[in-house]
Amino acid sequence: MWNKLNSISEMATYYLERSKVIQGNIANADTPNFVPKDLVFERQLTEQALKLKKTEDKHIDPFPEESKEFKIEELNKYSGYDKNRVNVDEELGKMAETAVMYRTMVQALKKELTKMKISITGR
Repeated sequence: MWNKLNSISEMATYYLERSKVIQGNIANADTPNFVPKDLVFERQLTEQALKLKKTEDKHIDPFPEESKEFKIEELNKYSGYDKNRVNVDEELGKMAETAVMYRTMVQALKKELTKMKISITGR
């Protein structure tokens, strides 16, 4: 149960941090030569989807500890007249998606905590 709570909490943190990065992109939409960024958190998503684990000492660890952190990547897709690469419409779409996912993670966390409370108190 704790593992599930930690995973949900980690995903909620990811979406919260991603929203900050996206807000920075939108805030710099008029800054010349600004390159937008995005937050990447592939390890958690891949680990949950594939359920990989190291079963032998000779196997390579599929998720080394240093890959656990969030990574900020620069996006080089667009270029405006002032060499600003921010597409505000796309950033607003990512912001809406991120907000929905964050609220979903918070609701999932509340649900898990309610289950825990019921199992402890018996009601």
